[in-house]
Amino acid sequence: MKTIIITGSSNGFGLQAAKDFADKGYQVFATMRNPDGKNAAKKSELLAHSSRIHVVDMDVAEEMSVQLAMENILSATDTIDVLLNNAGIMYLGITEAFSVAQARFQMETNYFGAIRTMQAVLPTTRKAGSGLVINTSSLVGRMSPPFFGTYTATKHALEGYSQALRYEVSPFGIDVVLVEPGPFGTGLLASGQAPDHEGVLETYGELAGVPAAMGETFTQLLQSEAAPDPQWVVDAYLTLAEMPFGKRPTRTVVGITWGVDKINELTQPLQDQVLKEMQLDAILGGASA
Repeated sequence: MKTIIITGSSNGFGLQAAKDFADKGYQVFATMRNPDGKNAAKKSELLAHSSRIHVVDMDVAEEMSVQLAMENILSATDTIDVLLNNAGIMYLGITEAFSVAQARFQMETNYFGAIRTMQAVLPTTRKAGSGLVINTSSLVGRMSPPFFGTYTATKHALEGYSQALRYEVSPFGIDVVLVEPGPFGTGLLASGQAPDHEGVLETYGELAGVPAAMGETFTQLLQSEAAPDPQWVVDAYLTLAEMPFGKRPTRTVVGITWGVDKINELTQPLQDQVLKEMQLDAILGGASA
């Protein structure tokens, strides 16, 4: 039985992924914040779905929470085959008006949170000589639309970290890959915050109301019959997990693309050329593509 850790399992992609991986025969450690309080219903839903699902209390933004949760998981299983970093938060609004504290909180979850879980799991996968890390990024990890600035920054950071790590752990039989979803109706947008600096908003005039209007438009689109299906993202996770080591693409775009598929096609060969320029292609070249 293969084992997977999934962060952010209380809703969206993470919730469905926990169910689908269990259905495929995986032992699933589904992590979420406050599973015995706010997310008690989600915990019950997952436990009722399959005996192969184990719900674990973990807040990726808190160092001690991650350490304790990972210690408990690793005491219950000898191997970790897949780590799926799915936990994330997103704010939509005038970029300048978000405080440093708000930007930092997103980084703690979307970027540092992923680093925490990877650093907890990689020693085990290196020792085993195999493993897979799937980091959920976004289209805006490869481009920067207006009004998503603080969120975009976290995903650009995750992309850069993941690309470097992919090269470095490939000699140990470990793949690091990125899934880049477009807009999906997962509730991510609704969980955001308004900017802290109201005074800054006042100086933007009519432009200050544009992000809210955008949010309403997105919400209507993602609730319509034409909306992309979040299952597509979960299916991408499943496909990557079943692919053999060394054959997985670095990046997988899912849903609306906004041209990011073309960006990846153009830039990945240039990115991989760095290995040759640094004379590292002989030892790290297996992580190209």
